[in-house]
Amino acid sequence: MAFSGDLYPFLSDLADHNEREWFQANKRRYEQSVKEPALQFIRDFEPHLKAISPEFRAIAKASGGSLFRIYRDTRFSKDKSPYKTHTGVQFRHTRGKDAHAPGFYLHLQPGEVGAAVGIWHPENKVLNRIRDAIVAEPDRWGALKDDLASSGRWEWFGESLKRAPRGYDPDHPYIDDLKRKSVGVWTKLTEAETVAPDFVEHYAAICAEGAPVAAFACEALGLAF
Repeated sequence: MAFSGDLYPFLSDLADHNEREWFQANKRRYEQSVKEPALQFIRDFEPHLKAISPEFRAIAKASGGSLFRIYRDTRFSKDKSPYKTHTGVQFRHTRGKDAHAPGFYLHLQPGEVGAAVGIWHPENKVLNRIRDAIVAEPDRWGALKDDLASSGRWEWFGESLKRAPRGYDPDHPYIDDLKRKSVGVWTKLTEAETVAPDFVEHYAAICAEGAPVAAFACEALGLAF
């Protein structure tokens, strides 16, 4: 299942008209061009995800599933635009209740399309368990990084601390990784790739390649993979 060819034009139009009146007038277009294809993509990806790991879930629900809601939470934001101008899909671990758990992610936005594997901004006690695993198994971590680097596809995402986290050796060979606030990798995609007929298979291959990052995080956190 590919995404609709109108996905990116719709999101571009939404960015130009990010207001409730416009969205309500174009809600059926949103459903046809974004929501319904995304939910079908999630259904189609489920068997591929199970082949990577049975511990992650593809839930084709408009709310509370793998598809992120189009509506922005503006309560604590100066930006009161009511709608997101991107589509996000995340396949979370069975033990993950939110985005701050190991997962596979797909980001669809005009000019910024990509896939990610890992864990985004977990709380410190979670992050420190992954840091401890890196310290305990530096050879395994180094081999994982080398394998990812060999494909030329991936880059590590997220912000980093300016100094070594408390309790960790500033001279550790992987200090740059220990400073990270997130543990995961990101690869850029093209809009054309996501609307191609074989995109489900292409995305599955990408996730399988990045899966060792999720596996490492899961093991560090005592989660099955």
